Amino acid sequence: MFPKCSYFLKIFNSIYNYTSNKKSVVTIGIFDGVHQGHRKIIERLVVTSKNQDLESLVLTFFPHPRIVLRAENELKQLNTMDEKELLLEELGIKNLVVHPFDISFSELTAEEFVKKILVDTFSIQKIIIGHDHRFGKNRSANIDDLISFGQKYNFEVEQIPVQEIEEISVSSTKIRNALSEGNVELANTFLGYNYSITGTVVKGKQIGRTIGFPTANIILSENYKLIPANGVYIIESFFDNKIHHGMMNIGTRPTVNGINQTIEAHFFDFDEDIYDKTISINFLKIIRAEQKFESLEALKNQIENDKKTSLIYFKNNNQNNK
Repeated sequence: MFPKCSYFLKIFNSIYNYTSNKKSVVTIGIFDGVHQGHRKIIERLVVTSKNQDLESLVLTFFPHPRIVLRAENELKQLNTMDEKELLLEELGIKNLVVHPFDISFSELTAEEFVKKILVDTFSIQKIIIGHDHRFGKNRSANIDDLISFGQKYNFEVEQIPVQEIEEISVSSTKIRNALSEGNVELANTFLGYNYSITGTVVKGKQIGRTIGFPTANIILSENYKLIPANGVYIIESFFDNKIHHGMMNIGTRPTVNGINQTIEAHFFDFDEDIYDKTISINFLKIIRAEQKFESLEALKNQIENDKKTSLIYFKNNNQNNK
């Protein structure tokens, strides 16, 4: 996922900071991954906003409600907020409200949420939601309650049919599971774009350089971002106004008795100083699981084979894209 030409997105860091003179069409959710299922809702929202001259508005929350309410501190997410903002912007959303989620907010009743936020703050004319949407304290209200509130407060409710979502057969959980198994190709299919991580290049122990494969050691920008399973991957990255092909190792480097997980990228035909640069890495395909070799020479031989595998991949995909 590299920066692309995008629309203009207004970002509000609280519900109560939102202002507009127009009525709005709204959707609500975490939208982790902004995957193919989410896009059904977002695309409908954008079309409705254009056809009815309404503000398109996505309400999401940070941190993830499950972290606050269930203390799931190990819950890793598919997108950082920066990534989510870019994805929603590319889809044509004009207003994104990222509200701080806390216990106090979770105590709002369903009707308080509808009246104070949707009606009084967002001037809602229509809401578009998925088939399983629940809201209010203890997630007690459902689609039928929302329709009743719509009749009471004069706004329309559109529910995306379950068939439209299920025919895609995708969820954020399925994508997390695929990435946790190293199956980045399946995750990319579900997402509709290549999964990526963003981080800063730092100095490592430079062992790769001693065997002819210098690497860029990456420290992630956000610690809640999900890292794919340990292994060797075919990757690409965009920096210095160019796409660079390469491969990446995620793991503990058992051959040199490493303990902590590292993320190391080797780019083909590139060996310049990029320390302190922030770069994004796209995952394209896993080559193999991480393994321990009996010597650095054996590791070097395997890395040379990994490079051959990667170059064949890029050659074949370049031909397929012609």
